[in-house]
Amino acid sequence: MIDFWRFAMSDLRTNNVRGYLAEFLVARAVGSTGRRVEWDSWDVTAPNGTRIEVKSSGYLQAWAQAKLSTPTFRVATAYAWDAETATYSAGQGFNAHVYVFCLHTARTHEEYDPLDVAQWQFYIAPREVVEARAGSQMSLSTLERLCGQAVSYDALPAAIRGARGPLQPFRPPQDSPDAGT
Repeated sequence: MIDFWRFAMSDLRTNNVRGYLAEFLVARAVGSTGRRVEWDSWDVTAPNGTRIEVKSSGYLQAWAQAKLSTPTFRVATAYAWDAETATYSAGQGFNAHVYVFCLHTARTHEEYDPLDVAQWQFYIAPREVVEARAGSQMSLSTLERLCGQAVSYDALPAAIRGARGPLQPFRPPQDSPDAGT
């Protein structure tokens, strides 16, 4: 297994692996013990049932850069996947209660340490804020305007609890309000 990790996952600056690490950090922060499921309709389920979607970005990339990357976060509606029936929902929607936008803040490769949680900033938004924005890309300035100040890793669990609102049972999105009737 270690040889596979060295081959495919050892550079945590790549976008996909940084995303997996961000999901791991959020899962650990909220006390989730479940494994990551690739096609789940959200990334992390907290022990209290809060569904969390995790997005990540950073200034550094694995490849040579003429300048630092501008952090952006892709947020879009998605079909909900039901693993028990192997089917997708009829319509697209925002499937999580809370969205956590994780920014790795290192700006030089020399200081880059993805496991140093002090190098991460977390922006928290309830689903309703993300739905109202309804854009597919969010810049850092948009996140700051919508979410307020970033929180530290230690403050992450409380910020997620504060953003979730009352928990509702998951209902996959439908194409229209009268779908399924």
